[in-house]
Amino acid sequence: MNAPHAPATPPHGRLRRALASEVVGGALLLTAAALALIWANSPWRASYAALSRAVVGPESLHLNLSLAAWAADGLLAVFFFVVGVELKNEFVAGSLRSPREAAVPVLAAVGGMAVPALLFTAIVLLLGDPTASAGWAIPTATDIAFALAVLAIFGRGLPVSLRLFLLTLAVVDDLLAIIVIAVFYTDHIEPLSLGLALAGVAGFALVARLRQAAWWLLLPLAALAWHFMHSSGVHATIAGVLLGFSVPAVARHGEAGARTVAYEHAVRPWSTALALPIFAFFSAGVNIVDGDGPRAVLGQPVVLAVVVGLVAGKLIGVLGTTALVTWLTPLRLPGSIGLRDLLPIGLLAGIGFTVSLLIAELSFPEGLHADGAKIAVLGGTLVAALLAAALLRWDAHKARAADMNADGVDDEPGDLIG
Repeated sequence: MNAPHAPATPPHGRLRRALASEVVGGALLLTAAALALIWANSPWRASYAALSRAVVGPESLHLNLSLAAWAADGLLAVFFFVVGVELKNEFVAGSLRSPREAAVPVLAAVGGMAVPALLFTAIVLLLGDPTASAGWAIPTATDIAFALAVLAIFGRGLPVSLRLFLLTLAVVDDLLAIIVIAVFYTDHIEPLSLGLALAGVAGFALVARLRQAAWWLLLPLAALAWHFMHSSGVHATIAGVLLGFSVPAVARHGEAGARTVAYEHAVRPWSTALALPIFAFFSAGVNIVDGDGPRAVLGQPVVLAVVVGLVAGKLIGVLGTTALVTWLTPLRLPGSIGLRDLLPIGLLAGIGFTVSLLIAELSFPEGLHADGAKIAVLGGTLVAALLAAALLRWDAHKARAADMNADGVDDEPGDLIG
C-alpha cells in the first residue's frame, strides 16, 4: 500500500513565504529603486515628480500629505513595526538575551555607527561644506533585509553563526538609528499628542496580551498611535517600533510560540512586498539631469562623505572595534567565526539603503544636498554590496582553522549557510 502523500502547500502560503524571504525582498528593493531612478531621469520625468508630489488625505486631520510623504511616514512604519518585534524577540528570547554572547556584535554595531559619522563630518568640513554636516547620520544605518539577502546568496558554505552575528549587529544598528531619528530629527514636541500616541501603544499592548487579540481592535489602535505620533512632531515611524516592541515575546495562553514571531510572520510579507519597495520607489528617484546637471549633484562633498562613510567607515568601525575588543578584553567572537569573516560583514553593514534614505530625507528636506545624499546612498550601497559579495565567496572557499575565534577551544561543527 502506498504511503499517503503530504498535503500540498497552498499557493498563497508559498507566495507569502516567497515575499517574506530575504532574497526576494532585496530584489524588490533594487527593482523599485532602479525603476524610480530611470523614470526620474527619463523624458517623462515630469510625471514622476507629479506623482511623488500628489497630495492625498484629509486636511482636517493634517494628513493631506504627498504620496512620497505617505511612503516615508506611513508605509515605512510597517517596516519599523517588523523591526520592533524583531528587537523584542531578540532581547527576550534571542541573541541579545545573553549580554556576554551579544557583547561583541553590539560593540561592533556601535563602532560601525561612530566611525562613519566621524568620517562623514571630517570630509564635509575639510572640503568646505559645513552646511552638509547635518547629514552625519546618513552613513550610520544598515539595511537588515538587503544585507541578509546578499549574505544568503553569496555566503553559502559559511557558518550559520555568521548570519546570527550580522543579524545581531544590524538589529542593534537599527535600534541606535531609531534613537538617532527620535532625538536628533525632532524639531518640536506636542506633549498632548505624544501622550495620546503612547496611550494608543499601551492599548495595543493590552489587546496583544489578550487570549483573543482581535485584529479589528489592534489595527485601529495602531492607526491612532501612528496618527498622534505623527502629530506630536516625533517621526511617525517611531510609533511602528513602539508598537512592535509592545508585543509579548513569550508564549501565552497555551500558545505554541511567542506572538512576536506570529506577528512578524503575518506582517513581514506586507513590509517586504509593499512598504519597502514603495518607499524605495518614491525616495530613490533623484533627478540629476535638470538644473546644473549631474556634475552639480555628484560633485558635492556630501556625495563623497556618504560613500566613504558607508563603504570604508562601516568596515573600519566594525572590524576595528571587534579587533580591539577581542584583543583588550576576555570577550571573543562566537565559535567558528574569525576576524577574516568580518571583512565581508563590515561591508554588508555598509548597505544602508532604506534607513539611510530616510535619514537623508530628514537631514536635507530638498535641494542639491538631498539629491546628492540619496545618489550617494544608492552608490555606496551598491559598492558595499558588490565588495561584500566578492569577499563572501573568497571567505567561503578559504580553508578554516580549527579554532577560528582564537578562544583556545576547537570550534564545534555547526550548520552552514545555504
